[in-house]
Amino acid sequence: MNLNTLRRSFVLTKSLTNLKRSCPTLQSRRLLCASAKWDKTKLDSLVQNSKVVVFMKGVPAQPMCGFSNAVVQVLRMHGVDEYDSHNILDDEDLRSEMKVYSNWPTFPQVYVGGELLGGCDIIMQLHQNGELIEELTKVGIRSALLDKEKEK
Repeated sequence: MNLNTLRRSFVLTKSLTNLKRSCPTLQSRRLLCASAKWDKTKLDSLVQNSKVVVFMKGVPAQPMCGFSNAVVQVLRMHGVDEYDSHNILDDEDLRSEMKVYSNWPTFPQVYVGGELLGGCDIIMQLHQNGELIEELTKVGIRSALLDKEKEK
């Protein structure tokens, strides 16, 4: 299963689960009515600012939820120590606008090369099947796991 198919099926499942709580029409209006603090241009800039960008609960040194911690640990295993992280608990506007911007209802949200890879479940799956190495390679990051394989 390729990344886009996996992402679409996960988003569809989450969308159906959250259907009672959300309405796409209202969400798109909300983005237009949101404070100027986080307009689409600024959010585009945030996700494209670094090769890897993580919107999470807490910070890498102190994640505030298990899912954010799992993503930090996976990135650490791959030797990805330098990435932008944004603590969505510090900014309610950023948290709500990122959900609309990404059309992704949960956190963490991991962007590689300006593209949303997904949340914890997808990052874990990409890590387990080796596709995360490919995604990192596309943006010029060599996974530390490749070096560990050579040592064996």
